[in-house]
Amino acid sequence: MFNGFYQNKRVFLTGHTGFKGSWMAEWLLSLGAEVHGYALDPQPHEILFDQLGLSRRLASDTRADLADRVALKKAFDDAQPEIVFHLAAQPLVRLSYDIPVETFATNVMGSAHLLDVVRIYARPCTVVCITTDKCYENREWLHAYREEDAMGGYDPYSASKGAAELVISSYRRSYFPAGGRVRLASARAGNVIGGGDWAIDRIVPDCIRSLRSNTSIPVRNKIATRPWQHVLEPVGGYLALGTNLAMTSTPSTLASAFNFGPSLTSNRTVAQLVQELLRHIPGEWTDASDPNALHEASKLNLAIDKAFHLLQWQPVWNFEETISQTASWYINEAKGNPSQELTLQQIKHYQKCASEAGMPWAR
Repeated sequence: MFNGFYQNKRVFLTGHTGFKGSWMAEWLLSLGAEVHGYALDPQPHEILFDQLGLSRRLASDTRADLADRVALKKAFDDAQPEIVFHLAAQPLVRLSYDIPVETFATNVMGSAHLLDVVRIYARPCTVVCITTDKCYENREWLHAYREEDAMGGYDPYSASKGAAELVISSYRRSYFPAGGRVRLASARAGNVIGGGDWAIDRIVPDCIRSLRSNTSIPVRNKIATRPWQHVLEPVGGYLALGTNLAMTSTPSTLASAFNFGPSLTSNRTVAQLVQELLRHIPGEWTDASDPNALHEASKLNLAIDKAFHLLQWQPVWNFEETISQTASWYINEAKGNPSQELTLQQIKHYQKCASEAGMPWAR
C-alpha cells in the first residue's frame, strides 16, 4: 500500500487521541510506520484511542498542548520525523460558539506553533496539515467549492479553519519554497463518519447513543446537506497526499491545498443519513428543528477534481456502503467484539475495495 512508503518511516501525528487521529494512527501502524503522537488527553467521550490500545503501540505518546512550544519542539526533535500529519484541533462547530477564543487558539495559533517548529527543524520533512471543508466562505451555493475559492467562516470553528489555511499558505510562501527541505500541503475533508466516533453534537454518535438507550433520535437540522464520507476515505487521501508530496520530483505542483470529499451522490441531507442508518439499526427519529438554533451551514459540497487528476485519488465507498460499514462497526462493538479487531478489519476491507477499484495507492 502507498508503494510501501510508510514502512519504517518516522511519522509525527498531532491529534492522535481523537476520532480521526486514532483511525490514522491504526492505519499507519498497520503500514509499518513508527508513529509519534502529540495531543491532549482524550475528552471523556473520546474513548476510541483507549479502545484501540494505541498508547502502548506508539513509538511515543506525548500529552501536551500545541500552545506549549517547549514541549512541542522537544517532542518533535526527539521524534526526528520524516513526515508530519497535523490533525490536532477543536473540531466541533457548536462547541466553538461556547469557547471561541480556545477554538481560535488551538486551530490557528496551534497550526502556527507547529509550522514554526518545522521552520527551525534542520532535517528534510513532508508536512500535511488537515483543516476542513468548512474553511470556505459558504455562500450556500449548489455547486461544489474548489481549492481556489475564498476562505471564510460564519461560526468560530469555520473561521478558525479558514484562518489556519491562511497561516499554512503564508508559511509555505515565506519559508518553504519549492525545492527546499520542507514540503507543505493542506487537506480539506467533508463530513466524516465511522465507527468509534463518540463526539457530542455530531449526528452519528447522537444516533448511536439514542438507539442504545431505546429513545428517539433528535434531529436538529434535517434538511442540511453534507458531503458524507467514511473516515477511511479522507485518511486514505492524506496518506496518498503525503506519499506523493514526499516522492515527487516536482513538489511545487503538490505543495498546495487539496479537497478530499465523496462523490456527488453522497451529498445527502441529515434526514437521509439517519433514515439510511435506521435500515441497519432499527429505531426512530424526531424532528428537533429549532428556529432559534445557532447558525450552521445548510449546503456544502466539495469539488475533488484536483485530487483525482494530481493524486489519482477518488472515493472508494458510496453513500450506502459508508453507512453500512459505520453501522457494522457499532453493531459488532456492542456485541463485545474488540474495537481494534473491528478497526483493522475495516482498514483491510477498505484497502481490498480500493485495490479492486484500481486505486494506484492500493496496488
